[in-house]
Amino acid sequence: MSEEKLYAVRNAEGKYWDFADRDRFKKLTFVTSPTTIIEEDAKDVVHNHGGHFVTLVEEPKKVVLSEKQAEIVEDAHVYMYPAKCITDSHYHAYPEHYIPDDTDNSDGLEELLMNAYVNGYTVKKEKKYNVKVPHVSLYYWEKPDGGIGIDDLNTDNDCFEFTEAEIEHYGLQDCEKEEVTDDEQ
Repeated sequence: MSEEKLYAVRNAEGKYWDFADRDRFKKLTFVTSPTTIIEEDAKDVVHNHGGHFVTLVEEPKKVVLSEKQAEIVEDAHVYMYPAKCITDSHYHAYPEHYIPDDTDNSDGLEELLMNAYVNGYTVKKEKKYNVKVPHVSLYYWEKPDGGIGIDDLNTDNDCFEFTEAEIEHYGLQDCEKEEVTDDEQ
């Protein structure tokens, strides 16, 4: 994959070379063309007229990860910077979650995690659902003790929202469910 780059030349006064007029440095607001795609042109300007060479590269897109994958990347950051993970005066020798050397890379997981480590990442929000109790006008909700309830006395809306994994855990797959939209979350 070839990376498209732009080059600019800026002098000590904060003015930019105009590659369209090719005559002098100007305030950025007056420059017709402050960049070039030809690296040698920018280097020639520095050599002949002074200033310093600036390379502009498009910022890479952040990778979207699951929560588990994000944990792996965070642990890798801790492993790379062990001073961050001092616990009771002990250093962690390895991250809590790591990819063993024999990992099957056929699904591109290792490359995905490396891109996330280098370029940054966002965590994919899991879909959440309100799950209806069959034959009544109530919804299931998760109790603080980890069980589920069906009465309508609960006022904490977050307790009504279940992920697919939680729906399977509680055996609610056969119940009607409504996806919770972003404005409800």
